Amino acid sequence: MQRIVIIGGGFAGSTTASILARRLPPGWEVLLISEESYTTYNPMLPEVVGASIFPEQVVAPLRQIMGIGRRGRFVMGRVSAIDLMHRQVTCATLAGDRGFAFDHLVLALGNRARRDLVPGMAEHALPLKTVGDALHIRNVVLRRLAQIELETDPALQRRLGRFVVIGGGFSGVEVAGALADCLKGIARYYPGAATQALSVALVQNLPRLLPELPESLGAAAQRMLVADGVDVRLGATAGAIRGDGVVLSDGEVIEAATVIGTIGTQPNALAVSLGLPMERGRIRVEPGMQVAGRSDVWAIGDCAWVVNARDGAASPPTAQFAVRQAVQLARNLLGALRGQEARPFHYRPRGAMAAIGHMNGVAEVFGIHLTGLPAWLLWRAYYLSQMPTPGRKLRIFVEWTWGMFFATDITHIRFTRSVEQEDTTGVVERSAAA
Repeated sequence: MQRIVIIGGGFAGSTTASILARRLPPGWEVLLISEESYTTYNPMLPEVVGASIFPEQVVAPLRQIMGIGRRGRFVMGRVSAIDLMHRQVTCATLAGDRGFAFDHLVLALGNRARRDLVPGMAEHALPLKTVGDALHIRNVVLRRLAQIELETDPALQRRLGRFVVIGGGFSGVEVAGALADCLKGIARYYPGAATQALSVALVQNLPRLLPELPESLGAAAQRMLVADGVDVRLGATAGAIRGDGVVLSDGEVIEAATVIGTIGTQPNALAVSLGLPMERGRIRVEPGMQVAGRSDVWAIGDCAWVVNARDGAASPPTAQFAVRQAVQLARNLLGALRGQEARPFHYRPRGAMAAIGHMNGVAEVFGIHLTGLPAWLLWRAYYLSQMPTPGRKLRIFVEWTWGMFFATDITHIRFTRSVEQEDTTGVVERSAAA
């Protein structure tokens, strides 16, 4: 059995694997290797932070996406080594280290959060890159409100009730909007905190928000945030992040107990270790997405420098482009099995969207500008359409619709196992046994 190995289960890797699992000819299989058993819809993580949707609603099982049993296979494991000369991938799995031979290799490694852009960022800022990050931030927010009720120092209460978001791109704007709506919705459940000044500040070093969108939509997003009570600081640079807040480059201190960092990415360490040609931290590929100098190694998604033949510009690291690259790469791989030349990546983007809190957003779709509820509904409809299987789509649709009309969930989820719980009886029994 000849094999195409795909490393990475994000938008790019999972979409490529899904297409190949349905279309590969007899004698070929596609093997998808990922550290997680699911793919994460990262643009929806801010809504997890704001508790308007549950974590399981922004992930999809990779086995379900691929359709295991056709010509697809999935292995959950961390790739530790890639031998390009001998075409061998080694990864740590639940059954120990395993090696897998490949005839074609697709690198869809994504990138990692970079936490050293601002002094103190690694120690005091909360990153937002994974479902675990989103759930942790949500729990931190709930703990801050619970602590405010127990504190008596007004200055400390104000600091606990202020949340600072660093970055005014899609993630930063969406997190700030989600947090502002969340705080307004749940404050009544914390009587001791409701009278305090719960506030969100957004720090953006550029003169506008959402530079990826037209200026009018960036201005509309700013108006929505300000209307929600967000303190938007444009042209402000975070000079340092401390345990008690953010120090701006002009010396001003925004006091806050919680800082969320949405800026900065860095290459996956595995991509760097391969010694492949790089461009600005991403693997440089040919127009057909083969790695430069190789006919059997391909790269797509956030880890790859893929030039769009439509305009000659590098593809942005967004879900939209990752999915379209995956579709083209699957075609190129199927063509390569027939001896055909790879076709250059060519794509006209459909637009971009951002959710600005609950039932509010901005969008540009084929040049048409939308704001408010229509943009928000379009944003949700797009990501719902990306979910696998009709059953999962229907279940999430019902849950999302329910959440539009009812209060935000305030459950502080702690995954505490029975063996970690300590009670007085257990302590006495163990002491006696000793």
